[in-house]
Amino acid sequence: MSGNTLTDRYVHEVVRRIPADQRSDVADELRTTIADTADARDAADPAAAEREVLIEMGDPIRLAAKYADRPLALIGPDLYPAYIRLLKLLLTTVLPVVVAVLVVIEVLDTNDVGAAIGSAIGGVLTVGAQMIAWLTVVFALIDRSRHRELAMVDNWTPDDLPDLRQTDKRDSGAALAVAWSALVIALIVWQHTAAPYRADNDRIEVLDPDLWSGWIWPILAGLAANATLDVIRFATRSWTMVHAALYAVAQLVYALPLAWILWQQKFFNPAFLADFNNGWTTPDAVYTGAAVIVLFVAGSEIVSSVRTARDRS
Repeated sequence: MSGNTLTDRYVHEVVRRIPADQRSDVADELRTTIADTADARDAADPAAAEREVLIEMGDPIRLAAKYADRPLALIGPDLYPAYIRLLKLLLTTVLPVVVAVLVVIEVLDTNDVGAAIGSAIGGVLTVGAQMIAWLTVVFALIDRSRHRELAMVDNWTPDDLPDLRQTDKRDSGAALAVAWSALVIALIVWQHTAAPYRADNDRIEVLDPDLWSGWIWPILAGLAANATLDVIRFATRSWTMVHAALYAVAQLVYALPLAWILWQQKFFNPAFLADFNNGWTTPDAVYTGAAVIVLFVAGSEIVSSVRTARDRS
């Protein structure tokens, strides 16, 4: 029946999976190719010839992926080597540090070795799973980006080979940058959910709970953006002025609010300070100095990022 032939169904399955602006041209191309290939066989049964051609063309989902330049794998072969390298570095450098911090906190809080061991096991499983999951999500999004050609690792040269018994400093630097942002985010969220500090038999947060009504969100967003851009830098092995501009925005998004709340002395939970300081008042200069340091570090990172982009352009 017209409109419901194998060719019609096949073409429909292909074009519905590609961008709308390509569908008409691809549909015409496919119909012509199928018809010409089937006619060239001069078969006694045109329907059988049509079926054979479609079988040879393969699964329409695969064909659509080729037209749309969209990977069928979660992480394609172009980014997979960078993904594996960064994942190994995170699991062998960051994960042990996070687990060690959790164990120390558990020991100080409960003085129970058994609980510390349990915390270590739980930390390995939960933190490790989070690292794998979020890194996979970031790489999968990069691989599916409309501009993913910028993230292709097609400029590999033998110069990228690390020396024997020596870690590639560029890879380590990118991994440590990702690790630092991820660690800070994890600690901020953890102290909010776990309320780890014990004061008068009550468990309280270290940071001011009121921050979760506003200021903490740009800080977390900026840190997450920094981590994402560092992952992109690791995957692309390049750094352009566009990357540097985005990196500068991410730095400012978290550094400016952080410096402000430090200067306003709204960073720590007042209940935590009252118990921890035991009557001693933190000088205003400490908060002012901390705010200045945050701005200085952010500015230094921005300048370094721009210089790197300029050197590689």
